[in-house]
Amino acid sequence: MITRREFIDKLATGAAGMAIASTAKSYAQIAGSNDRLNFAVIGLNGRAYAHLSSLKASKDSARIAYVCDVDSNILKKFAANSEHELGYAPAIEKDFRAILEKKEIDAITIATPDHWHAPMSILGLQAGKHVYVEKPCSHNPAEGALLVEAQRKYQKLVQMGTQQRSSPHTMEIVDKIHSGLIGNAYYAKAWYSNTRKSIGVGKEAPVPAQLDWDLWQGPAPRQPYRDNVHPYNWHWFKTYGTGETLNNGTHEIDVCRWALDVDLPRSVSSSGGRYHFKDDWQFYDTLVTNFNYGDKMISWEGKCCQGMKLYGRDRGSMIMGTTGSVLVDRDGYEIYDLKGNKTGEFKTGKETSSSDLTGRDSMTDAHFANFIAGIRKGEKLHAPVSVGNVAVTMLQISNIAWEVNSELQLDTQNGHIQNNEAAMKMWGRQYEKGWEPRI
Repeated sequence: MITRREFIDKLATGAAGMAIASTAKSYAQIAGSNDRLNFAVIGLNGRAYAHLSSLKASKDSARIAYVCDVDSNILKKFAANSEHELGYAPAIEKDFRAILEKKEIDAITIATPDHWHAPMSILGLQAGKHVYVEKPCSHNPAEGALLVEAQRKYQKLVQMGTQQRSSPHTMEIVDKIHSGLIGNAYYAKAWYSNTRKSIGVGKEAPVPAQLDWDLWQGPAPRQPYRDNVHPYNWHWFKTYGTGETLNNGTHEIDVCRWALDVDLPRSVSSSGGRYHFKDDWQFYDTLVTNFNYGDKMISWEGKCCQGMKLYGRDRGSMIMGTTGSVLVDRDGYEIYDLKGNKTGEFKTGKETSSSDLTGRDSMTDAHFANFIAGIRKGEKLHAPVSVGNVAVTMLQISNIAWEVNSELQLDTQNGHIQNNEAAMKMWGRQYEKGWEPRI
């Protein structure tokens, strides 16, 4: 397959000529859609269905020109759903690099495995595309910093998929907290509970005929195909995923640091383990992390396999201050006085479950609408990658603290780990030769 370096060379010279699978109907719609932004949705197994819904909700200003996945079965299923929902057939493509070469594509959305997020985003920026990338925006802190740098260099927009940043009720209550609703807000607790099942013990197996395993791995060092990784369990393998803290904790930790108005902490401590099952899962299923700011603190409690709710909720954030507290989640917020008596609340009228792996909702619609308005009208993004990457870096450092079983002291300007060589070695990762992300 063509390496990243070879692809960049082709982009630079304009000599690439990859074939695109496209119907005449799709091509005519692409060519005649100058009044709308042309999107390509990449990585189609789960969250991409929310991208489909949200781009459909913004159909007056955006359209889906291409859909892309390395698994032909997943690609066909998503393409059929897209045509049914949109009333037209987006073109299909297995290799995202072919899409990046298409000048008519204005923006890409990325819902691939985590190890692809930053490298693919950087390639998209280098190809002149705007990028909507699901959280986490990177697999490791070094990638996140590189992506932020790439966005500044190439001057295209990058929105990270922390859609609660576009939730009207969350924006409202955070603004009230900043205005003194609960006095000086100094402690925030975030949590997530689910009842995930065991992934078992996998075995090496022939690569399924419908899957391009080499392209699926992309920048990750090559490993044999195993039968319990694709299409979802990659989350729990360190080569491809980032564990539950990045998979779901990114959302709530981002809300906590937003509400407390803080960035990178002074220190991070983390403890937990894989307690519920004995299987191939390489991360913890239970984790408790503290982020210390000196005068403020954020804590994270993640339980993958134990569904006991906290404050009656699968997930959420509790913000505590000198005169009261605020409980906020995707479904509303509640206000409490200093003694824990409820003094106010707002409910959206819906209930969000932690077992929902797609997340079609009005927050995502609003987040996409903000991204589109940013491209078309210069509207300020609610979750630009420079902002989103802060929570991502914090949680990646949480993973490192868990790995080395030590409290980590940080440089609060860039997050670099101080006086712990073993931990700092985990700041980046190794790449398959020729796939190293560069700007």
